[in-house]
Amino acid sequence: MNAPNELPDLSALWMPFTANRAFKTKPRLLAGASGMYYTALDGTRILDGTSGLWCVNAGHCRTEIAEAVARQAASLDYAPGFQLGHPDAFHAAAAIAALMPEGLDRIFFTNSGSESVDTALKIALAYHRARGEGQRTRFIGRERGYHGAGFGGISVGGIVANRKAFSGALLPAIDHLPHTHLPRDNAFSRGQPAIGAHLADELERLVTLHDPSTIAAVIVEPMAGSTGVLVPPAGYLERLRAITSRHGILLVFDEVITAFGRLGAATAASALGVTPDLITLAKGISNGVVPAGAVAARRQVHDTIVEAAHDGIEFFHGYTYSGHPLASAAILATLGLYRRDGLFERARSLATLFEDAAHALRNAPHVIDVRNLGLVAGIELAPRDGAPGARAAEAFQRCFDRGLLIRVTGDVIALAPPLIVEPDQVAWMFETLRQVLGEIDAAAARR
Repeated sequence: MNAPNELPDLSALWMPFTANRAFKTKPRLLAGASGMYYTALDGTRILDGTSGLWCVNAGHCRTEIAEAVARQAASLDYAPGFQLGHPDAFHAAAAIAALMPEGLDRIFFTNSGSESVDTALKIALAYHRARGEGQRTRFIGRERGYHGAGFGGISVGGIVANRKAFSGALLPAIDHLPHTHLPRDNAFSRGQPAIGAHLADELERLVTLHDPSTIAAVIVEPMAGSTGVLVPPAGYLERLRAITSRHGILLVFDEVITAFGRLGAATAASALGVTPDLITLAKGISNGVVPAGAVAARRQVHDTIVEAAHDGIEFFHGYTYSGHPLASAAILATLGLYRRDGLFERARSLATLFEDAAHALRNAPHVIDVRNLGLVAGIELAPRDGAPGARAAEAFQRCFDRGLLIRVTGDVIALAPPLIVEPDQVAWMFETLRQVLGEIDAAAARR
């Protein structure tokens, strides 16, 4: 076994969503974490500007969560969720339901955002079948949407690279709305852009094309994170809600990133004032400590499925680890921290400061757009000629070397720190990024 600060053998692990060859040539390994910081293998402190992968909303290694999980592991390590249960799964479901928009109070547990999306799609199909409309099998996603890595998620998703290798095996009855990114009209918008609500009207065209009686659900991220922080135009989500309601189509919000305080409320649905029929959850649900996810369903959806079934199992779906005791303990402790420390309210109070710091980069080198909502910012860079994504990738490495973790998608830099971030840390993140952007291509320009 290697010493704690010794580089391990890297050959056996096939890393997800990673350029494995490049990484193993110059690995970046994290050995510890606390609060706002990671500790790299060499002892360097790295300020976490991305909440891990959008999930560590309460900060790292919170004692309350670690102790709750340890207690649970020592008392009940595993309990089957099929035809059996354990108290904390029910307590956790009730705690989540209390945070959801009114009426979405039936909770189905999963283990990840990808599983939550596939579960929501199955719930939509089961709901329409229970209503006697089993012909409703089509789903409408959105271009540039990210809904996880399962076959259902990449089918309704709209990120080309995620779909290309699997295109021959995706779900067949799928269509996509246009994305909402309008840089000519909305560049450097603060919060929700003013232009773009009309893009929701494309749903009416798709409804006419396919006939509403064939469409089960529309699924969108209220704010798209993984594709590069696309903020919904003012009025856009409201139009989607009106159109889906008019045609009996379920509306699904994928809130794997936005739920649990990222936008200053328990959900983006609450923050933006639009209530869907299903909400997918994960990431911040357990602060990233234990893999966990869930779908919050409107009670009418749940009751329709359950009451239409004959005696026995009403919904043939689930996972070995649904409502796992350790996940349940982590969820309860995490939600308790959010409530005790007022982290949703804290995020809301920091949003203007965060927005101002992000938009101060408007005149930084290479910046062609800044987008923000809540404690999320996307800084888009002009692509390097013949090498799209290379400039942001260089920024990622240079920031890491300076002690800041950012996230990049193509040439978009995303910042979404834990909700415990302090104002001086916000200032340092954006100033560090400004310095890094000033260094990129500077050496080549001097030659």
